[in-house]
Amino acid sequence: MKDLKLNKRKKLKSNRRKQEKQPRDWKQLFHRLLRIGNASGRGFLLASGALLTVQMLLESGYFGVKLVRVEQQVRVSEGDILDASDIKLGDSLFDLELHMIGRKIEEHPWIARAEVERSFPDQVVIRVVERQARAIIDLDYLYYVDRQGVAFKMLESGDELDYPVITGIDRQYLLDHPDQTQNSLDLALSLMDQLEQRKLFNLDDVSEIHFDQQEGLIIYTRVGGVPVRMGKENFYAKLDRFEAIYEDLEPRLLALKYIDLNVTDRVIVKVDVKRTAGRS
Repeated sequence: MKDLKLNKRKKLKSNRRKQEKQPRDWKQLFHRLLRIGNASGRGFLLASGALLTVQMLLESGYFGVKLVRVEQQVRVSEGDILDASDIKLGDSLFDLELHMIGRKIEEHPWIARAEVERSFPDQVVIRVVERQARAIIDLDYLYYVDRQGVAFKMLESGDELDYPVITGIDRQYLLDHPDQTQNSLDLALSLMDQLEQRKLFNLDDVSEIHFDQQEGLIIYTRVGGVPVRMGKENFYAKLDRFEAIYEDLEPRLLALKYIDLNVTDRVIVKVDVKRTAGRS
């Protein structure tokens, strides 16, 4: 599975270059440049003067950070992003390791990508792309899954639970077979995309999407928890057949044992005799 954040990453090094600033004797340096300029010509003196001016600006704090702007964040607070960046007011723009700062921000589970830029003379701009939860996957613990099939955050108390739950993939299988796991997740997300486009039976009617190594995908209805066998392919045609009879089936979902869409050109509906007897 891509980028599964089950383990903590190694702590990244500081985002600033370590350097010891030595005080400069500007008067002595200027006289030295004058001597070199007299020997080498006016052009060298002008170039040296320009370099000296730049050096003075660098060490005067002119390029020190006065403002850090965070853009495009919605879920994650600006304060959390600033804390993760570890940028301090007064840091020299030239001392910041922009790529390293971006990586540190991306350690936040809800941040998929962070771009950091210098805005001269004294600002830094951070643009982030946040992850969007698409489903919840049961990997011994519950994790959010985004639209790319990345399990990125373990659920905690207070987290939103109103997402379809993907089951049938345990943590050990994921670690042993990451490619097969990713294929299974991609299959489940593809089915979810198609269900979202439906009118009679759609994603809101599904409580769970289960992956079975032999049978493929099995979805469970929100009403009655009826398993609907979808297999591994031709979801569009299967959902067409299912929707054609769903209005008649919906009032009887509580009496059904399972629905099988894997037989070509038909829908197999199995009645649960025990449920029927219990209601009579």
